[in-house]
Amino acid sequence: MRAVVQRVKRGAVLVEDKVLAEIGQGLVVLLGVAADDTPVDANYMVDKIANLRIFDDEEGKLNLSVGEAGGRVLIVSNFTLYGDCRKGRRPSFTEAATATAARDLCNMVLAGFRKKGLGVYEGKFQERMIVEIINDGPVTLLLDSKREL
Repeated sequence: MRAVVQRVKRGAVLVEDKVLAEIGQGLVVLLGVAADDTPVDANYMVDKIANLRIFDDEEGKLNLSVGEAGGRVLIVSNFTLYGDCRKGRRPSFTEAATATAARDLCNMVLAGFRKKGLGVYEGKFQERMIVEIINDGPVTLLLDSKREL
């Protein structure tokens, strides 16, 4: 599982020009699911992202998690994170999970954030979305569950 995690002042997802989900301060997470991902990968992402200390404390140091900072999380499924661009000019998506498997694991990630008591919002799976991100910092991190497991 791969994630692009961005600390934001504001984030939103629009589908057909209608706001589907919107957050203020928090994290926008673009989440990609690989064909060989399992619930272990989903749990890793939830724990890692929820506990990242990337929000400023009272001294201006990156020392608080999203929950400690009172932020929200906006999850946007994004299979293109598994686009392989090493050959040719058109990305190959053979490493990406099937829609059914990806949906199940994305739902597991959403449930994991909710279980931690975080305000979590989501885009619309398999839809063309407009994602608005007002990056704060900018603070942008790349996570890959396979690099740690």
